[in-house]
Amino acid sequence: MPEPTDADLIKQYLKGDEKPLEILIKRYLRPVYGLAFSYSRNQADADDITQEVFVKVWRHIKKFDCEKSFKAWLFTIAKNTSLDFLKKKRAIPFSVFENENGYNFVADSLASQSPSPLQEAEKKEAKSFVSSAIKHLSSNYQKIIFLRHDKDMTFQEIADFLGESINTVKSRYRRAIINIKKIIG
Repeated sequence: MPEPTDADLIKQYLKGDEKPLEILIKRYLRPVYGLAFSYSRNQADADDITQEVFVKVWRHIKKFDCEKSFKAWLFTIAKNTSLDFLKKKRAIPFSVFENENGYNFVADSLASQSPSPLQEAEKKEAKSFVSSAIKHLSSNYQKIIFLRHDKDMTFQEIADFLGESINTVKSRYRRAIINIKKIIG
């Protein structure tokens, strides 16, 4: 007997059966943990992130569109949860470094974080080269580059948007990047 699809399990869960959610969690626990660990590089943090991901899935599964890829939805949640976790964890307020007189030696000793005029000019020139190279690509390649970088869409979202397979989208993206590199040379 073939394994039920993710969509089948979600439909069963939404009808009131708890078991399908357990099956989905078991099915994706290791891959989600692996993704969380790749971001956090720490077992305890990866455990916390993974737990938070599945709590979010449980809370929002009623909103999930069964016509879409559950795996893509789940990994988007996992990626965003990982990034949010790291932002919260790494934030150290500057007030921690203030002495009793309110002097903050860290804030006062930091060099300007803004780029120098030379760095700005180099960045602008590089962006111009890339933009010019993209204009030489076919419209299919341009569209994928635009959606991926300007609209921050995942490959799955691009595939859904264009109505094409994810492998086709990834292949075109790779070829577009190769062609950009050749043009810039």
